[in-house]
Amino acid sequence: MEEMSLFPEQQEISVLHFENLARRRGFRSVAGIDEAGRGPLAGPVVAAAVILPECFDSRGLTDSKKLSDKQRQTLYPHIREQALAVGIGVASAEDIDRLNILQATLLAMGRAVGRLRLPPDYLLVDGITPLPTSIPQLTLKQGDSRSLSVAAASVVAKVVRDRIMIALDRNYPGYGFAGHKGYGCRAHLDAIARLRPCPQHRRSFRGVREHLEDA
Repeated sequence: MEEMSLFPEQQEISVLHFENLARRRGFRSVAGIDEAGRGPLAGPVVAAAVILPECFDSRGLTDSKKLSDKQRQTLYPHIREQALAVGIGVASAEDIDRLNILQATLLAMGRAVGRLRLPPDYLLVDGITPLPTSIPQLTLKQGDSRSLSVAAASVVAKVVRDRIMIALDRNYPGYGFAGHKGYGCRAHLDAIARLRPCPQHRRSFRGVREHLEDA
């Protein structure tokens, strides 16, 4: 595994800086990796891996958290159409309770990489924890704001997860999953207290575990 020091930190750099450095070193299939859904009380954590072409129309693309839902929905098909490969990985609420959220996130990220139709030869991973893989990689704090590939992955992961939560809302009515997407807002906490946790709730998370039957 490579170390972050191979790519010195810079204050003002292009969002293609890390991709271009990797390509100059001979890597050709650079995948950005990011996740959505580490914080919610319910639903899966979803990761995406995206390999962008060298020429990519990046207008409007940045960290998904800085975009409106409408902007993400507009960018999503644009990314899917232009990307050389997109992989999606999901770790369920059960996985999260069994492993913990960090390990479940790494599991989802690994699954996303494994589902890329074009095998990557280099990974740009959002965060500080490397993936357990032999593929050379670089972890990037706030990578979704510093790397275009990671930003693309953040948008894909967020849109896919939101759609999963909307689907879960139909299966588990009353909790409001379609609106808050599982986050711990007042309405969601009240619904958990009133209805008790459903199978999609993360039983190890505060806000859920105190409402379990055996709590």
